[in-house]
Amino acid sequence: MALIDTHAHLDDDRFAGDLPEVLARAASVGIERIIAVATTLQSSRRCLELAALHSMVSSSAGIHPNHVTEATSTDWDQTARLATLPEAVALGETGLDRHWNYTPFALQEDYFARHLELSRRLKKPVIIHSRDCDRDMERLLRAEFDRHGPILGVMHSFTGSAALAGACLEMGLYISFAGMITYKNAQNLRDIAATVPADRILVETDCPYLPPVPHRGKRNEPAHVAETAQCIALARSQTFAEFSDQTTANARRLFAT
Repeated sequence: MALIDTHAHLDDDRFAGDLPEVLARAASVGIERIIAVATTLQSSRRCLELAALHSMVSSSAGIHPNHVTEATSTDWDQTARLATLPEAVALGETGLDRHWNYTPFALQEDYFARHLELSRRLKKPVIIHSRDCDRDMERLLRAEFDRHGPILGVMHSFTGSAALAGACLEMGLYISFAGMITYKNAQNLRDIAATVPADRILVETDCPYLPPVPHRGKRNEPAHVAETAQCIALARSQTFAEFSDQTTANARRLFAT
């Protein structure tokens, strides 16, 4: 039995003082791999460094929609070059966000399209962030799907509607759930997770954010993905071992790792 944390911000300053211990705790509960997900050019570089230093870590390269306005005129080209490295197993995280007002929406759409095009060209999955923008997300994904066919990637830390989940699955995407699915008021997410096909579901922490029950109020870390997996397994009427093995196989297939 093994687990893969498919989305962790290991380059966050909150891990600067004890990352080796964090990774050791993850390994002790059966986490075999962690995808360190980037948010800026500098973050992409750091995630790649962490992958080089730690055998259980893989990396993405990308620019988060809430950080696009910080990017210089050369940041995208440099990030795209980093994405070609074999150590980079995915693009992102990218996507759309209407919860925060950091980035003009048209600019978010532009950078999202860049990541999708690069994903097609490199044949590497895209890690998609979507917050408070189900209609916009489905519109852009549908346009991509209609032009180019199935989309290789994952809707990370899914909090959208059942309708959006169904549309994403139809277009070929995987769906990943984070610690918020364990919260008392998240029955809608547990209901959605129960319907995702076995070969298309993933699990993540999105750490240091969104710690699952019983760790709320503390820093989240990869070892806590086990509690999230247990919650989802229960919602799907699966054993923890069955769900762990299935999501691990899915992650290996998607990220070729």
